[in-house]
This record gives sequence, structure tokens and C-alpha cells, in this order.
Amino acid sequence: MATYSSYKKVDGSQLASQTLSDNDLSDNTLNNFGVKWFFGIPCRCSPGCCCNWTVPANVCRMTIELWGAGGNGSGSCTCSRCHHFQAAAGGTYNTKSLATKGGCTYSVCAAGVYRCYSRECTACNGCTSYVNGYNLSGFCACGGTTGRANTGWSTGCFGTMQYCKAPGNNNGDMAIDLPTPGWSTASGYCHCHPQEIRQGAAPVVSSWSFQGLRQCWIKCGCWAVPYTGGGQSAMNTFCGSSCCGQGGTGGPGLVRITYI
Repeated sequence: MATYSSYKKVDGSQLASQTLSDNDLSDNTLNNFGVKWFFGIPCRCSPGCCCNWTVPANVCRMTIELWGAGGNGSGSCTCSRCHHFQAAAGGTYNTKSLATKGGCTYSVCAAGVYRCYSRECTACNGCTSYVNGYNLSGFCACGGTTGRANTGWSTGCFGTMQYCKAPGNNNGDMAIDLPTPGWSTASGYCHCHPQEIRQGAAPVVSSWSFQGLRQCWIKCGCWAVPYTGGGQSAMNTFCGSSCCGQGGTGGPGLVRITYI
């Protein structure tokens, strides 16, 4: 036998504005709301965090946000002269809202970083963060572009948008990428001090980081950078060093799931 509660449903459009407040709702009305973060340890050579995640009971919608890992900083690929640097970029951002069900599972991966320092003039791009599972496939955020170095000074150099992200890219609702940093502007062959570059950042969560060198034979990119940020590059201001420096790894990626 049908009961009143089995067929009577309230449509939000039928409610007059400001007729309900938080005090009119039961304490457990939104008890299925939650936010879940996935991330690895915040250090160089971070392995990231990859696991299976199960949707809690009574959840029917969720929004996923992804940030790729930052690119590696470049190495000092010759010891015989000064370099011209372009800093590594931060990871890209992507977001997706979708319907789901309690008990459904998802493969979640907050990207780690390339496990080795870079000694080459062109290092390694950052790794990709992704989520796949029920009602979702091919959803990811790319890692940041690599740092670069060269010994040429005659080229006009500017920041670039490597990925040109847009709605729908990588199966997301909105993908965003910040510009890749421009090349350093210090000049000279064997005496090029000072040098200064700005590592790339990721949208929404990351901040720009800087590194500079006033006067030194060689400096490695040895400091850890924030989550999703571009890695530091090796730098030098003189010729004749007996060793070539190495670039550091980028910051690991992030995943945030908001569900209700």
C-alpha cells in the first residue's frame, strides 16, 4: 500500500526564497558530504600516491580535481661556459564533475616525480595524475614541461603555453595550464653573474619559486619544491668547473575528490 512518504517529493523550485535555514535541517542531512586528498611525500624523488578508492555509502555526485607533477630542472650540460636557462613548468590542472554510486571504486593516482636528477640540457617532463573508474575514463592532468638550458644568447626568448589547455581536454570539464617561464636574461661567455630564474607553478594550489646565483662555479638544483611546482635547475656563473651540476625533481602531483 502506498504511503504519503513513498510518493511525496519536494522540488527545490517549489520552495520560496529564504524559507529554510540550517536550523531547519536535521544534523545528518549532509552526513555523506566529504573531501578526500591523495598525495605523496613532499620531497625530491617522491613516489606519489596511487591506490583504489571506494565511494562512501549514499553518495551520488562528486567533483575530482587533478594536478600533474612539476617538470624536472635541467642540468648544467657543459662545464666550459655559462648557460642560458628556461625553468621547468608546474603541473597542469584538470577537473571533472560526475554522477556516481556508493560502493563504486576508482583507481586514483597522484603523480610521483622522475626518480633521478637530470644532468642533460633538456630534462624530463613531469608525470601525469589520473582517476579512472565507474562512469569515468581517460581523465588526467599532464605533468609540467621540462627545464632547459643552452649556451646560445642570440635568440629572443619568451614564456610559452606548452599545452594550451581548454574545456574537454583529457576528458575533463576544465583543464588549465600556466605559461612556461621565459628564458633567463643574464649574458656573457665565462662571466655571466648574476643569474636568476623563476620555476613554474600549477594553477590554484602552487606558488612560484625563485632561484638565483650571484657568483659561483656551479650550483645544483638541490632544494625540494612545493607540490606540483617546477624543479630547480643547475646554474653556473664561471667557466672551468671540474663538474657539471644536476637539476632537481619537480613537486609531486595532487588529487582532491569532493563528494556528496
